[in-house]
Order: sequence, then C-alpha cells, then structure tokens
Amino acid sequence: MSIINLIIILFENFNSNNVSTNIKKYLSNYYVQQIVFVSIIIIFFLLLILPNFFTKSSTTEEITITYADNLSDAHKILIYKFNEENKGKIKIEPIDLPFDKFSTNERKELLARSLRSKSDKIDIFAVDLIWVARFAKWCEPLNLKELEGIENKLLKYSLESCYYKDKIVALPLYIDIGLMYYRKDILEKIPNFKEFEVELINSITWERFIELGKSLRDKGNPFYIYQAENFEGLVCSLSELLINLDPDFYNSEINFTSNKAKYALQLLVDLVQKNKLSPNKVTEFKENNSWEYFIKNDGLFLRGWPGFERDRKEMLKKYNIEKSIVKIPLPHLKGSKPTSVYGGWNLMISKFSKHKKEALEFIKFLLREESQKVLYNEAGYLPVLESLYNNKFFLEENPDLKYYEKLLNNGVHRPFLNDYTRISDILSYYSNKAIRGEIDVSSALEAADKYIKTESFIIK
Repeated sequence: MSIINLIIILFENFNSNNVSTNIKKYLSNYYVQQIVFVSIIIIFFLLLILPNFFTKSSTTEEITITYADNLSDAHKILIYKFNEENKGKIKIEPIDLPFDKFSTNERKELLARSLRSKSDKIDIFAVDLIWVARFAKWCEPLNLKELEGIENKLLKYSLESCYYKDKIVALPLYIDIGLMYYRKDILEKIPNFKEFEVELINSITWERFIELGKSLRDKGNPFYIYQAENFEGLVCSLSELLINLDPDFYNSEINFTSNKAKYALQLLVDLVQKNKLSPNKVTEFKENNSWEYFIKNDGLFLRGWPGFERDRKEMLKKYNIEKSIVKIPLPHLKGSKPTSVYGGWNLMISKFSKHKKEALEFIKFLLREESQKVLYNEAGYLPVLESLYNNKFFLEENPDLKYYEKLLNNGVHRPFLNDYTRISDILSYYSNKAIRGEIDVSSALEAADKYIKTESFIIK
C-alpha cells in the first residue's frame, strides 16, 4: 500500500479528488501494482547511473603508445608537439636507444628479442632500412586506404625499402647517403692540390685518390679514415665497390668468391696493409670513434654520413675546424658511375600492438611537412618528402639539401633479402679479418661464401 500512497502523493498537486480516487482504484489491481513497482525501481536506477554514464563517455581514456628509437632533440620536440595536439586521446611514451650506448647490431637484437616474445610493450619501433625484411614477420602491414596517399608523397628511393612481398610494412622517417669529408684548411696548402680538387668535387676515381694519398704519405696525417670494424658499416663500403664493379652484383646469384668480389675487398685491405693510407686502427672503428679519430688526429679524408657534422658539432667547434670540413662524393672506380649506399631509418608497427590505429596516427604526424622540417633543421636528418626538395623557400634556407639530393640521385640500395643481416654479419666478420691481415682475401671470401650458403650464423 505504501507504493500506492506514494503515487497518490505525486498527483496531489492536481488538487482533484476525482483524479486521486480514480488512481487509487486503478492501482488497487495487483498486476498494476507490480508494473508500478518495477517502473519505480527502473526510474531510480536510471537517475543514479545516467549522470555517471554520460560523464564516463565524455572523457575517453588516453591511449599510451610506446615508441623505441634513438631520440634526438628533434624527436623530443615532435613527441611533445604530438602529445599536446592529442592531449586526452593519445600519448607517446618514448623508449630511448641512443647510438652512443647501443650499436646498430645491439639495437637490432634488443628489438628482435622483444618482438620474438610477442610482447605488446613496444607499439612503434625504428629499424635500419636494411632490416625491414627481417622484421616484417613481427610487424603490421599497412593499409593503403589508411595511409591517405602518403606513399605518393615520399621519395621513391626511401619508399623502396619499405616493401616486403609487395606489401608496405614500414614508412621512412629519414634517409641517409654515404659521402666523404675532407680538411680543406690542410689540403689547400699542398702545391698540386688544385689539380685534384675539381676531381674530388665531382667524385674522384679510386685510382687517382690512391695516387694522391701516396704523394701525401710523408705529411704524417692519416689519409683516409673509414669504418672497418666487424659491423654493417664495413659492408656498406664493400657494397659500394661491388656495385661499382657490377651494378647487378646483388640482383643475380650472389657469389662472393668471384674476381670482382676479391678485387673490391683487396682494395680495402690494401688501403691499410699495402699502401698505408689508412691506419690499422680503422679495423676497430665504427662511425662515432672514426669521426673522433679523424678530428683529433687531423685526418685528411673521412668516409661518413650527413650526420657527422650534426653529431660532432661541438667537437668540431672545440677544435676550431667546423668551417674547414667540406663534403664531397665518395670515390668511384675508373669506368664506373659514382655510387653511394643509402642509409636511414624506417618506422614499423608491431603486430602485437593493441593500438595499431593510434600508432599509425603518430607515424603520419612525423611525415607531415612541418615535422620533417623539424627533423632536418634541429637534427640534420634528410627529409623523405619529395615536396621539401622542390620547396624554393626551404631550399633557400637550407642550401645543403640540394647538394644531398644530388648524392641521393646516385644512391644504391643494399639487397633486400630476408636473411641479409645474417649475410652481412658473416661478410663483415671475414672482411674485418682480411683487413687486419689475419687472413688473405681469397680465404676470407671463400669462408664467407661457404658459411652464407650453409645458412650458418656468426655469433658476435
């Protein structure tokens, strides 16, 4: 009866006895009482939960995306900008893998170990462009519709490294190209240097370069510093020579016991062992320590990447030589075209990520023109957007970019093979032994070829 009385009270404001009497009679029916009871419960339930429901639906939970890379100041600027732009929706949480603490091989193994365990702790990861085939099995292929035409805006040669089995599995963040630096302040004092300078600017032949080196041996300066440690950088130098000798070397059945392969490795060996143009210490050098040795010991020529001036800016200032460093193409073999291998880093989305859509949003953000400008202006990373190489105002502000474009147009890719990293590990191991003088060139390449064909691994 209390429910009936409650309903009657609700209608008392009508001030009508007839209304109250009729309601009372109607509500005295048992079934009607049950309906009213259930209705009251539902009304009170809705009054309690609806405010909370609307509050929760209006404030969606922020999604955190983890991103593993070597974080420069430019990366940090862009992560901050993205997080501000997407506050409350998506947040990027970076995992820093700096080059001064992790070699490229160490980074590769750290990432592989995490992905092999099917961990969802990493959503986006950066890979050396030559790793794409190896990491494809752990990444999410990209849907062309979701890319919104981005692939058509990228440099052709930067996108080439992003395919695996005709599917786009990565997107480029920045591209790199091999080149050489020289100390103009030292070399311009040599009487016959003008004779060589024009050749250097247009890519000197290896034959003439070695001739120049022999004429300067008595000066005491290390002539040519290159990276001959047991790592991928050594394979870059070897690959440039192999492709110089035979542009199709990697396009057919690879044979490291061929005369061309022996000629290429012998040239690198002779720089150290026979001609004494490169110090024995190059066999211990990766990029960073080779660059420091070049600066501290007044080296004349250095094999490097565009990142040299960026990464050693303070050191160049300290030694007061930042204005004395000149960029030039790498040497080429007589009768061949100048070539440099491409470098750079691509971004991939883990197939184990729980937030693939949001991860792609961040990658698309990094490929905006404004983001690519930040990467170049703040850290010197070469853009992968074709539009920036045609942007008159951007080129006026950054004249070096036009020079890099010329080098990029002469670039070559290392082979996109599933087991390239295994082949590279074996080849660099035996090439390093040959340059050290521990084994002759023929024996080194025969051993490398044998292990490559038996699908063996080198444990580093």
